[in-house]
Amino acid sequence: MASTRRRHPTLDDVADEVGVSRTTVSNAFNRPDQLSTALREEVLRAAKRLGYAGPDPVARSLATRRVGAIAFMLDTGVSAAFSDPALSITLDALAAEVDREGHALLLLPGGDHGGPPADRVLNAQADLAVAYSLADGAPALRAVRDRSLPLVVIDQPYVPGAARVSTDDRGGAVAAARHLLDLGHRRFGILSAQCLSEPRGGPMTAEEAAKSMFRDNRERLTGYVDTLATAGVTGVPVWETSGTSREQAQQAAGKLLDADRRPTALLCMSDELALSALAAARQRGLSVPDELSVVGFDDTPPASWAEPALTTVRQDLQRKGRLAGELALRLLAGRKAPPPVTLPVELVVRGSTGPAPD
Repeated sequence: MASTRRRHPTLDDVADEVGVSRTTVSNAFNRPDQLSTALREEVLRAAKRLGYAGPDPVARSLATRRVGAIAFMLDTGVSAAFSDPALSITLDALAAEVDREGHALLLLPGGDHGGPPADRVLNAQADLAVAYSLADGAPALRAVRDRSLPLVVIDQPYVPGAARVSTDDRGGAVAAARHLLDLGHRRFGILSAQCLSEPRGGPMTAEEAAKSMFRDNRERLTGYVDTLATAGVTGVPVWETSGTSREQAQQAAGKLLDADRRPTALLCMSDELALSALAAARQRGLSVPDELSVVGFDDTPPASWAEPALTTVRQDLQRKGRLAGELALRLLAGRKAPPPVTLPVELVVRGSTGPAPD
């Protein structure tokens, strides 16, 4: 019995229908700038009549040895990562940049070691990897090296030969600490992002926190501690948060505020931590900034919406994401990685900081 299975239309069928070459049909889908608008529309109409949806992406990837995807490696799980507006803004800018060249993003969530598991990276269908704030020595980085994938690093870690865009973390921390010292504060607390210490979360000495597996933590902590020490302020308590949720951060801030010698100022390594500190202060009936000053880092949109509005260190998150996208496209085009780019920061003073209480 003869098969009644319908044959799928091909690129050749469309070319015969319109009376053009296979290359012209291919360009109509993949390189529209190579055709006039009228010719491209004619090809697409013919393809639609015949039921031809376009070149097979699997066949195309086999022919070009490219899959058209970029692996975006996170340091934590997806839900935790996307609770951070700084990541969302950076990722959106990067995605918009690479989308112009038709590249998709493949998200690889992180695990217990400050990055995705190595096997996820080894099996990922991607042409290039982007490391977003991964821990030093994350297994995912070895997997990238084993596959010889081009690599773009956003913030951290330092990987020889990789393209990288980062922020002046230490300079921002210095500006934040100086601002509070100039306001007369001498009793401080530092609310730290996760350092991957064991056990996770809790009080730390400055020396312990300086061993954080995340470069930006170390840079910000050094900026805070060194600036305070120059002014004669030492022994500043540091509390590591065990995750990225505001609930956990609020509990951590509460531990600092419940100390016998309560700080009059909190230096927070992110806006999310600082906003949680504001909530912890309200919970304890502390007036901000009359009794407590709080400084964040990032200047994400919620910082200006807070009550009071948050004093914070502004980094250009959109520019950072856009530059990372440009670096990715540069490497995919076979060009060499340029020297690392460090973006400047700016202290934005708002209502959450004021003179130290008497």
